[in-house]
This record gives sequence, structure tokens and C-alpha cells, in this order.
Amino acid sequence: MDDGSGHEDGSLEDFWATEDPIFSRKELLDIDLVPNEDRIIGRDSEIQNVASSIHPAVKGQSPRNTLIYGKTGTGKSLVAKHVTRSAQQYSVENGTEMGRAYIDCTQTKTETRVVINLAQELNDPEETGISIPVTGLSTDVYYERFWSILDQLYDVAIIILDEIDKLQDNEILMQLSRAGEAGKLDACKVGIIAISNKISFKESLDERILSSLQDREFVFPPYDANQLREIMYNREDAFREGVLSDDVIPLSAAFAAQEHGDARKALDILRNAGELAKDEDADEVTEIHVRNAREKADIDRFSQLLEGQPTQIKASVYALSILADRHSDREEFATREIYEMYKSITSDSALGIETLSQRRMSDKLDEQVFLDILGRTERVGRGYSSGVTNYYYLLEDPSVVQAVIHDDDRFSELERQ
Repeated sequence: MDDGSGHEDGSLEDFWATEDPIFSRKELLDIDLVPNEDRIIGRDSEIQNVASSIHPAVKGQSPRNTLIYGKTGTGKSLVAKHVTRSAQQYSVENGTEMGRAYIDCTQTKTETRVVINLAQELNDPEETGISIPVTGLSTDVYYERFWSILDQLYDVAIIILDEIDKLQDNEILMQLSRAGEAGKLDACKVGIIAISNKISFKESLDERILSSLQDREFVFPPYDANQLREIMYNREDAFREGVLSDDVIPLSAAFAAQEHGDARKALDILRNAGELAKDEDADEVTEIHVRNAREKADIDRFSQLLEGQPTQIKASVYALSILADRHSDREEFATREIYEMYKSITSDSALGIETLSQRRMSDKLDEQVFLDILGRTERVGRGYSSGVTNYYYLLEDPSVVQAVIHDDDRFSELERQ
């Protein structure tokens, strides 16, 4: 109802003016935030290693290409961003024009899109006179404009390619690593920091790329529970003073330590716990909020992985989750077992999809291994069964997988039948 002042009862003005009772600097819980170095915990040697690779760049010389491996949430992106930001700041004192660019290859998967995004991020159109339209040019033309931007503006450029294993092909590595040698660049030198969760990533590269990269490799180990606690205590000022009960951070760290030392998950749990307490109008974030937040973080993470996946993909993953749920004493299941369950699921008219052959369903499972939704092992039989059999396993709890898939209306109908 309008009170005559142009505002309704329960005006939003009152809402906007209200201070957050739980959070004071919520952005500190954002894993993508690059904090000051004193907030980066347990990665001193990794920082030094990456810095040593790109050190020549601060004086305008050629940096070493670098490959960083490690599981999700081990600080790979954080360290790469921090080191390159610091190098860029220091290069100014040396009179070096350094460019830096970051590409998330989960969002930018094609060679052309990577070149477009790099050119747009590093370009200053007022100085170069170069435009980078989103579409309409060939890949070769985009490269030509990108090389021109680098030569006009920079002595050296550091390019971070995060989750590089998600790219559809690796041609961009060839182009970037050989740009100077191939005469594409006259003045600017390029260094690559490629980041992957898969330590086997280099096995997918052909000899030409391996030869031109001449990279250094570093593996980031998982955080232990003590480091996770310290990471969260260093960001405790994200919350208002006194709202965290004493067991919140230790419990969040313990949960994340169980998940291969994933700092991203630790911060997700802590943030979600605060949000749950806020939604309940609670005065304090407690152990109960942490336990509920852990479940929510699991579902949110897996939901992001499965977002936009076709129904056939969900059906194959769903089949594996049912087997894992029914056989809690086992972790891995052979393709033929999953296929029998998959056939049972797809025969239900509620899904309205065809039943693929076992080979095609297996291809769908392999796609999910590539996307880190599933895991896979190979076993070689003996005697007459000497062939290779693939066994698949979930990387998430079956209840979480099913909760996410049931959000799809088709599977929700299937569940009720």
C-alpha cells in the first residue's frame, strides 16, 4: 500500500539501509579474490617457483612457459594471478611495459574465442586504433590484430590459461609459444602459464607443441587441515566480530580436508554457513549451519558441472549413482553394469529419450570423465578375458548426484513413478 510519499509500506529503503548482521567483508570469501600476500597461506615455495619462471619478464626479457598441476582448490589460479600482478607492478620500476591476461578455459573453449578475449583484454583501442569485434572475422585476422596489439603496447605479455584441458584443441599453445620464432611478433615476448587439474595433460599434446613450449612444470599439493584452518582464520574478518562460534572454522577445515584439501570448498562451506545463519535471522553461525552448508556446497558444485548437460548424459550418470547407492560396499562399476541400469531408466516413458547402444552410452560416460564429473579406471583381464574393461566411479556422493539430477523436470517425474 502506498503511504502517500511514493513509498509502499515495508519500503525497500529500510531494507537497503539495514546493515548485514553476519558479514562485514563478504568478498574475502570469494575464491577468485586475489588477496594480499600475507593472506596467501601454505604456498610460499609455489609462489617462488612461478615467480622464478617469469622473473626475466620484469626486465622485458623472455619468460619461461609454465605448466601448473594440482587438484581443484589447491591455489593454482590464486598463485598465478598473484605472481603476475606483482610482476606487472614491479616491471613499471624497470621501465618495462608488461601486459597480463587471464582466460578461464571452462568458459572460453575454442581457439578463436581465446584469441578474441585475449585481444580485447590487452587492447587499448584509442592507442592502437584496432577494433576487436565479437564476430565477423576469420581466426587468422583475429590473430593478426592480436599480434599487432602486443607489438604496439607491450615489451612482454604473460597469459594465464586456466583449466587448459577444457580447450577443444591446443592450437593456441602452438601459436603463442612460437609467435616470436615464427615472425608473428617483432617486439613483444610472450610467456604462458597453463593451469590444469589433470597431471596427464601433457600427454594430449603433440611433439610440435611440446618442443615449442619448453616449459617448467610444478605440482601444487593439497592443503592439509592446519593450512585450511589458517586460510579461513586469515579471512575471518569477512564476518562481523563475534558471530562465528568456536567450532565453525575447525569443522569447515575438517570437511574440506576430507575433500582432498580443497580451499575453494572450505570457503564455500564457510560462506554458505553464514548465509544460512543470516536467512534464519540467527545471531551466530554454528556447527549446524556448517553441516547444512557442506551439503549445499556439494549440490551447488555438482549442479554447476552438470548445468546444461543433455538428458542422455544425465541418464548415464544417474544410472551410475543408483548402482553406487545400492551397493555402498563398492566404488567402481563396469560399463555393462551401468548399461543395464541405464536401459531400465531410459525405457521409462517419462524421459522421452531413446536408449543408446552400450558403446554410445560409454562415450557419454567418457565425456563426463573428461569434465571431472566421473572417474574411470581400466582393468586388463587374464586368459580368455584379456581385453580392457572400463570401470567408472562417482566423484561425488550418490545422494548429491541424484538431488541435482532430480532438479531436471524429466527426472523428477521419473522419481515419482
